[in-house]
Amino acid sequence: MRTESVERAMTGDRTAFSELVDLEGDSCFAIAVGILRDVERAEDAVQQTFLLAWRDLRRLRDPDRFQAWLRRILVRACYEEARRYRQWSSRIRVLPADGPDVPIQRDQTIGIAERDALEQAFTRLSPEHRAVVVLHHQVGLTLPEVAVVVGAPVGTVKSRLHYATTRLRAAILAAEAVQRHEELPA
Repeated sequence: MRTESVERAMTGDRTAFSELVDLEGDSCFAIAVGILRDVERAEDAVQQTFLLAWRDLRRLRDPDRFQAWLRRILVRACYEEARRYRQWSSRIRVLPADGPDVPIQRDQTIGIAERDALEQAFTRLSPEHRAVVVLHHQVGLTLPEVAVVVGAPVGTVKSRLHYATTRLRAAILAAEAVQRHEELPA
């Protein structure tokens, strides 16, 4: 079904390309959100991806490789989007002055602190490192498949994954240490 739609789209069939957008859109959006950590920028990257894919579809040599080809365009669009808005990457979250409406149990606080530390560490990673983590751990691609999508050698992908994992692990350990310190009697 997908290969047939790709072949039809390669001949200029807009309906077939629309089918491909429907098939791949959610996956591309999830990957873009994972890399960019911002819904609006992810939407822009996905839109740019499909515009570039439509423009360059006739250059695709193997219709069976459409998904990998599209993901490579997506990752490049995410890199470009990250570069374009790097100066606006800091986030300010408005929290209620009275605190949360529902009392938080101690067990939930630990999970929230760890998730917050992980998210902060993830946003500090470069888009190239985030792309490798998202494609490998979230999408489930093998390292050679990730290498094809990001356009880097497998060794570079392994290095990026190792670096990112080390940084994320350090952030979680730091959050746990802070949590233990806060639990000590005064």
